[in-house]
Amino acid sequence: MSDIIYLQNVRLSFPHLTEPHASAQGAIPKFAADFIMPTDHPGYQQFMARYGELALAEWKEHAQQVMTMIQADRKLRNYGTGEEKINKQTFQPYDGYAGQVWIMANNKNMPQMIKTDGVQVDAGNTMEAQSVARTMYGGCYVNAAIKPWVQDNQFGKGIRCDLIAVQFAGDGEAFGEGAPDASGMFGAVGAATPPVAAAPAAPAPVAAAPVAPELPPFMQ
Repeated sequence: MSDIIYLQNVRLSFPHLTEPHASAQGAIPKFAADFIMPTDHPGYQQFMARYGELALAEWKEHAQQVMTMIQADRKLRNYGTGEEKINKQTFQPYDGYAGQVWIMANNKNMPQMIKTDGVQVDAGNTMEAQSVARTMYGGCYVNAAIKPWVQDNQFGKGIRCDLIAVQFAGDGEAFGEGAPDASGMFGAVGAATPPVAAAPAAPAPVAAAPVAPELPPFMQ
């Protein structure tokens, strides 16, 4: 099985494609995104199969125990059900997550930006990469390439994914409420009324001549 998983026509969420983002205080900023899809999506099935292969190769006869431990702690895995992605303000799943599954991928390097014609943006052309990334927003559909890997280091055991490449695939309903529309509160602006000229200021009063002080007795 290929090391790289291709996710076709999945929804993009929490995109940080051209500016690295720290997921927690003190964490290393990385380029990252969530990809939302149905549970029966071929890419998700391929990802889970690859995860099983990697776990078996890394942890041998303990693979099932380690995978059970990882499943019990969301911080140790980069995938899950939509119902786990709870908005702390509404206590409901974030837009687009309910009834779906998700995979989060990140990378310390900017992912490859693939234009809609299939051509990769030159890695050195930052302006074009940013232009392509601006077409991809939370809620749109994308194609993405990710590379799963198992973590086993001083930070513990887990399953992670590198974000390799992303391509805009189609528009979708944008996530979030968006900016409130207050345009109905405003009318057309009329011609500006010229300001009324201020009355000329009154001339300053002429100061009285200073009174000469009297000489002291010894000078008279």
